Amino acid sequence: MIRLFVGLDLPEDLREQLHRLGGGIPNARWLPPENLHVTVRFIGEIDEDRCDDVHNALSDIRSPAFDLEVAGIGAFENGHRAHSLWAGVEKVPELMHLHDKVDRALVGIGEAPERRKYTPHVTIARLKGAPVHKVQDFIAHNNLFRWGPWRVEHFTLFSSELGRSGATYTAEADYPLVLG
Repeated sequence: MIRLFVGLDLPEDLREQLHRLGGGIPNARWLPPENLHVTVRFIGEIDEDRCDDVHNALSDIRSPAFDLEVAGIGAFENGHRAHSLWAGVEKVPELMHLHDKVDRALVGIGEAPERRKYTPHVTIARLKGAPVHKVQDFIAHNNLFRWGPWRVEHFTLFSSELGRSGATYTAEADYPLVLG
C-alpha cells in the first residue's frame, strides 16, 4: 500500500516565511518547510499496482497555469478544539477547476469522490493539545499574513510516509499545466 495525494509545491521563499511564523503555541507540531504545500486532492492508501492508473488519469488532465496567493491564517476545528493551523489560499477559479478535474479523473478510475468541500490552504502546524487562547492569539497576531502571487505551472503527485516525527512527502510525478 502507498499513501498518495495531489498537491502544489510552494516557492522556497514562501516556505521559509511560513516556517518563520512557527512558535508561541505550546504542543503545536510545526511542519518543516519541505512539507509545506497546497493539497489539491487527498487520495489516501491505495495498492501499489494502482499507481499506474492514478498516473495515467492525472496525465490526461489539461488545465491552464494560474497565479496563486496566500492570504490570512486560521485553524480547522473539531468541535471547540483546533486541530490544524493553516495559511489560507485564494480560491481562484483555475485552482477550483483543477481540483474538480483531479477529482473527476480519480473517480473515473474507481476512487471515491471527494466528500468534503474543498478549502485550499497550506497546513503549517498540527495542534493536538494546544491551548485555545494561544491559538487564538497566534491567529490574531498573524491574520494579515500575505504572500504572492506566484505562477503555478504544474501539479504534483506526492507519496506520504508516516513516521514517529511526522510525515515524509516525496514528489512522485509532476504534471504540467497549459501555459498561455
